[in-house]
Amino acid sequence: MTHHGARALHLAGVGPGDRVAIYSANGAAAFAAVLATFRAGCVWLPVNTRNPSQENTEFLRKHECAALFFDRRFELDASLAADTLPSLKKFAALDDWTGQYLPGGHDGGREASPDVDINRGGDHVAIIKSTGGTTGKPKSVMITHRNMSAMIANFLALMPYSAPPVNLVAVPMTHGAGNIALALLAVGGTLVFLDRADPERILRAIESERVTTLFLPPTVIYALLARPDIRSYDYSSLRHLIYSAAPMSADKLREAIGVFGPVMTQAYGQTEAPLLCTFMSPQEHMLTDEAALKRRLTSCGRQTPFARVEILDEDGKLLNPNEVGEIVVRSDLVMAGYYDNAEENEKVSRFGWHHTGDVGLRDDDGYIYIVDRKKDMIISGGFNIYPSEIEQVLWSHPGVQDCAVIGVPDPKWGEAVMAIVELKPGVDADGIDLPQFCRQHLGSMKTPKKIEFWPELPRSPVGKVLKKDIRERFWQGQPRRV
Repeated sequence: MTHHGARALHLAGVGPGDRVAIYSANGAAAFAAVLATFRAGCVWLPVNTRNPSQENTEFLRKHECAALFFDRRFELDASLAADTLPSLKKFAALDDWTGQYLPGGHDGGREASPDVDINRGGDHVAIIKSTGGTTGKPKSVMITHRNMSAMIANFLALMPYSAPPVNLVAVPMTHGAGNIALALLAVGGTLVFLDRADPERILRAIESERVTTLFLPPTVIYALLARPDIRSYDYSSLRHLIYSAAPMSADKLREAIGVFGPVMTQAYGQTEAPLLCTFMSPQEHMLTDEAALKRRLTSCGRQTPFARVEILDEDGKLLNPNEVGEIVVRSDLVMAGYYDNAEENEKVSRFGWHHTGDVGLRDDDGYIYIVDRKKDMIISGGFNIYPSEIEQVLWSHPGVQDCAVIGVPDPKWGEAVMAIVELKPGVDADGIDLPQFCRQHLGSMKTPKKIEFWPELPRSPVGKVLKKDIRERFWQGQPRRV
């Protein structure tokens, strides 16, 4: 299947360095098309079908997409995009070449055309990904073959498998789940695909497919834990339930350990440095000292074998343990840069480090703790307030499903702390006193001045809470955004 896809690209004149997109939800044919793209020496443009159609079209046009394969469920959106792409040389449904070689029901010149297998050097771009855009306008990240090799080496060094793993790809393969699938395929893994992250289907698949490895963002894990039948399934095959993409509630993490067993695995990275800048193994989640465990579960782990992670101040000085600054990285994981964005490239690589935009510290044992995103920090009455600390407290309330804390305009304080809360099903907002709960744990300064209850928080296609969308509702029309 992969060979046929690479040959289809070759015969259409799509060659090394050309950009190829797959307009599809998760699926075996879509993943084979990604492998075909690499085999042909082309660059993969991941398209998340949950993004707005116009956003995907603009992404493909910006990067001069040369070939577009699509799942027939998305034929209309793919066709609308194709009509705007003057660079397009190949446009075909996935089943046209995965079923019977190529369109037309023949082998597309299989005898006349040798197998295509282009060897691209480590510094050549393999993938151009759009950032999630949770804190601002999305940027295009250029990931090289060297970046991917470093990510896979890191993954297999930290999570070795003595027998072929079974990986459930339940969230979009265009992001972290796809990276993990590539890493496990390298050791003969079996990939099981779900086209959407439906909690019941995930739990059933873990049991029926004997899944060993699964990646989920915290919001999906919260949805699993909220199910009344969560303890009715067999999770004995699981070895790693990897959580990443956003901070996770320490209390819900403890609950997950109680449900799934000693399998919770923390990975910290970003689109610009895929997946494994830091790592915390299942064993590191299992401390017997209660006070130490409570703190450890708020960590994102320690630097990985193929990454150097430090804390930097605003002047480029490396900070000592327990001092707060920006988390920075040097590694072969780090992207080649943002596509056609010299200004952002300069900002993100100051002082010879990749700047993550995350504020954090490292303790005496080498564990990294993310305090917050630099852009999320609230300055209220001259004091720096980190929303993640308040979110951890709100998450610990038994009635809270998820939350987001932001700063909103305030004539007295400049910014006031506000919490947007999504309650668990069946919980009545009138029956809980969240301000009092927060005051008990945080004191008056950090307690949200305002709390709103929303049926559902806005989330990106990969499950991240979109704070920029929430913030926009309250800052619209303001002359300043601080």
